[in-house]
Amino acid sequence: MTASPLTARAGRRPWRVAVAALATAGVLLTAGCSGDDAETPSWQGGSQGDGSGASPAPAPAPTLSTVAVTSPAPDAKDVEAATEIKYDTEDAENTTVEVKDADGAEVKGTLDKDKKVFIPAKALGWGKTYTVTVNGTPSGDKGGSTSSTFTVMKKPAKLVRVTSFLADGQTVGVGMPMIVRFGRSVPEKYRDDVQRRMTVTATPAQEGIWHWTSPTEVHYRPKTYWKPYTKIFYKVQLAGVPMGDGWYGRSDLTVDLKVGRSFVMTVSNKTKKMIVKQDGKVIKTIPVSLGKKSTPSSSGTMLVIEKKEHTVFDTLEELGPEKGYRTKIDFAQRITWSGQFIHAAPWSEGVQGRTNVSHGCVNVSMAMGKWLFSRTMLGDPITVSGTEEKLKNGNGWTDWNMSWDDYKKGSAI
Repeated sequence: MTASPLTARAGRRPWRVAVAALATAGVLLTAGCSGDDAETPSWQGGSQGDGSGASPAPAPAPTLSTVAVTSPAPDAKDVEAATEIKYDTEDAENTTVEVKDADGAEVKGTLDKDKKVFIPAKALGWGKTYTVTVNGTPSGDKGGSTSSTFTVMKKPAKLVRVTSFLADGQTVGVGMPMIVRFGRSVPEKYRDDVQRRMTVTATPAQEGIWHWTSPTEVHYRPKTYWKPYTKIFYKVQLAGVPMGDGWYGRSDLTVDLKVGRSFVMTVSNKTKKMIVKQDGKVIKTIPVSLGKKSTPSSSGTMLVIEKKEHTVFDTLEELGPEKGYRTKIDFAQRITWSGQFIHAAPWSEGVQGRTNVSHGCVNVSMAMGKWLFSRTMLGDPITVSGTEEKLKNGNGWTDWNMSWDDYKKGSAI
């Protein structure tokens, strides 16, 4: 977070000094008119022996300050571990904030001078005491420094686990959303604060937003597909963050990954063909067979969710012995939770490119199945069009199956 410098500073008030000087002069004058035999005034110290008199006692140190800690309150107890330090100042540009624990170790963080808030880089320690020192600019009879102490709450018993689907070092497709999951549902009124503590940094920079797919899962995608070879770093700072009903985030996490080349598949039911583009250029046209009328393929934009070089499709329990089947499958790539895959289907090679005979999957030949499987990665997009059924949002990673305006509606901010 970058703070913008303020364009004006709090003004000094020299007239206060002048008033103080006049007041002192008035006191001395009154003492001088009390008579030749008057005793030394009670406010004047020292011996009278030499007749020289003594200087007035030093004025007390100023009790007012141009700065103040506004939150947490002084000596506050049970402060949340994810708290932010808020302060007030008459000269924001020249004000500094320092936070230390009881051992004198400095707390690292970010100072936002516009909002007048210090944000610790990570959650404060459970049960620990901290001292905040704010140094500003003295003005008139006001000092320029203040300190305040507070104590963080003890570690709660109810902590929510926070996990990332993706891990450090992964390379993903241009459609891959960042996926964060929670071990417990996050109530709506807490989601905005949770979301503000999840940041994504892309290089090169690209507009994007978080979208709550459920109370336990939130995704992040850019406005358009990720630019090829983008570097992505995202930080989830939820340790100690309230999540409702006495629950708090358990920990922070960070993920550092990158996007690979652009690899986009487009399937038309009208032509019964798949067009494959890599980095914007057509590199392959593949005949396909989609779902027959009784089990149509879904039209919409999906992503490669998982890959299995060899697997078994078994629907006997779901559909029964008359309609169900158990079949060995090669080069399977899941694109929906309901069981639609891109996969090799040697039994339909004779009709691929002409007739739909599958149970909803995208059938390709053995050769093309192997070719695709060797090139795709998680998050590569596939768009199917012209079938009898529309893809239902949530049936897979359907982040790209809605417009940008609709996607933004899923944000809590």
